[in-house]
Amino acid sequence: MALPAVAGLLLLTACGTEQRGAEASGTPSRPACGPGSDPSARAGVPTASVAPDQDGVSIIGTGGGADSGSSARPCAAYSLTNRETRPFTYVVTVGFQSESGQALSNVEDTVETVAPGRTVRRTVTASDLPPDAVGRANAKIVKVRGFPAAEAPSEGGTCPPAGVRVYADDGDAAMGLRVVGLHLENCGTRPYRLNGYPRIEIRDEDHDRVGSVAIVQGGEAIAGGTGADGPPRQLELRPGERAHAGLVWRNTVEGGVDGPVNAPYARVWAKPGAAPVTVIPELDLGTTGKLGVGPWKKDGE
Repeated sequence: MALPAVAGLLLLTACGTEQRGAEASGTPSRPACGPGSDPSARAGVPTASVAPDQDGVSIIGTGGGADSGSSARPCAAYSLTNRETRPFTYVVTVGFQSESGQALSNVEDTVETVAPGRTVRRTVTASDLPPDAVGRANAKIVKVRGFPAAEAPSEGGTCPPAGVRVYADDGDAAMGLRVVGLHLENCGTRPYRLNGYPRIEIRDEDHDRVGSVAIVQGGEAIAGGTGADGPPRQLELRPGERAHAGLVWRNTVEGGVDGPVNAPYARVWAKPGAAPVTVIPELDLGTTGKLGVGPWKKDGE
């Protein structure tokens, strides 16, 4: 499943006035935008004649700004169609730009559990634009990531059936070195035991396995001082306790070798027999062909 880097670009006017269709439910087609509106209020509303682009996602309306009052915040509505054969969860990044193309703000929106063939419509609002940009900003789809809903990471909310939450942080990058933390919380009612390293499988934009990258144990195989080093230990997490591990890589690109590897997804198994969780570390591995994985460590130790 390859999804677009840019799906649409519209000048912000009145949200809904540039839509390409109406909703099948018969509810008003104008999305809720402006002060006090809920960007997620219209999630899951089916659409009829809206024509998404060839990859299943597009901007369908814009609004807020000068035509909606001086205090109105710019907003953008988009439609997303799940063209997979199973329920997917999506993370959509909508970018707001000036008329000259300068990036002003990115808004990330998570769309949970979209059924196969289902089209949903969402509205996002840019709450941090400078006053002189209101009414003169453009909106576009910057990035779309999706993964099977059954493998969605969980940072909060209802505890998953497995009794643990697994997710990745935003990571850190300096001088070509990348470090992304994996986090696990025992949100269940029983102790959860870990022993060693999480198992990692790299997936590309089409969710195909990337077999050209070596997965090595220990972050020190890539660089020291990242915190993803040390020997593996047996851990027992009581309910409410957490653990972390690290993914470490460099994005060095050398000439005369195969092209760089860019793979957005990593499937994570916390331990043997655990259900996989898909996270989005955006692995820009360059031509190094290597990813270091640190051992699980209990938080606070």
